[in-house]
Amino acid sequence: MSLRIETKGAVMALTLDRPDVMNAFDDHLVAELTRTYAFAAENPAVRVVLLRADGAAFSAGADLAWMRRISDASPEDNLADARQLAELMRVVDACPKPTVVRIQGAAFGGALGLIACSDVAVAVPQARFALSEVRLGLIPAVISPYVVRAIGVRAARRLFTTAQHFSAEEALRLGLIHEVAAIEELDLAVDRILSAILAGGPQAVPAAKKLACDMDGPITAERVEESARRIAAIRSSPEAREGLDAFFAKRKPGWMS
Repeated sequence: MSLRIETKGAVMALTLDRPDVMNAFDDHLVAELTRTYAFAAENPAVRVVLLRADGAAFSAGADLAWMRRISDASPEDNLADARQLAELMRVVDACPKPTVVRIQGAAFGGALGLIACSDVAVAVPQARFALSEVRLGLIPAVISPYVVRAIGVRAARRLFTTAQHFSAEEALRLGLIHEVAAIEELDLAVDRILSAILAGGPQAVPAAKKLACDMDGPITAERVEESARRIAAIRSSPEAREGLDAFFAKRKPGWMS
C-alpha cells in the first residue's frame, strides 16, 4: 500500500508510504490521493486533512520510472496521464476542508505542488526543496499555477529555470511554507495548527477558507457587497449564535465539547 489513511476524531491523516523511492508518486498513488481528498471533501465527519510521509524524505515528486514509461505512450495516453496529475492538484487545492502538510524531509518537483495546494505547511529546518524538472528535460507544468500563486512569478521564474535547491528558511521567506519547526517539535507544531482549526466553527472554517479564495483579486463594488452578504448570512446561523452565546457565557462552544 502506498498511502496509509488514518482518522482520529475529525482529522483525516494521509501518510505517503513509499520510502524506498523517497515517496515519489506514480499513477496508482495519484489515483489514491485524488480519491481520498475527494472523499474527505464530501465527508461531514472530516474537518481537517493532514498530509505527511514516512522515511527520510517527504517526497521526490513524480516517480521517474513512471515518467519514463509514460513518455513512450501515445500522445493521447500521455495527455490523459498528465490530466490525472493535474486533477490531483486541482482536487487538493479545491478541498473545502483545511489542508495541512507536515514536511519532515526533502521535497522535490511535484511534491512542491502538493505543498503549494495545501492551506498550511510546516517543515523541519533540514528540509530541502527544488523544482528540479528542467534537469531532466521536463517542466513543472501541472503544479505551476499553484506554485506561482504561492511564491510569485519572479521567484518561480528563477526556481523553474535554475532548478536550484533551497532551504526551509528560503521556503518560509518565499511563502511556500508557513512555519519551520525542529524535528523533535514538528508534531507539536502540527498539533497546534490542527487544534487551532478545530477550535473554529465546523461551518465557519470552510466558509472562511472559501472567503479567502473568493476575495483574491481587485477590491470591487461587487466584492464589497458580497462580503456584506456573507457575514449577514452566517451571523444569523445556529453555529454563530452558539459561538457568541459561549463567548459571553465564558464557556467552550458546543463543537469543542
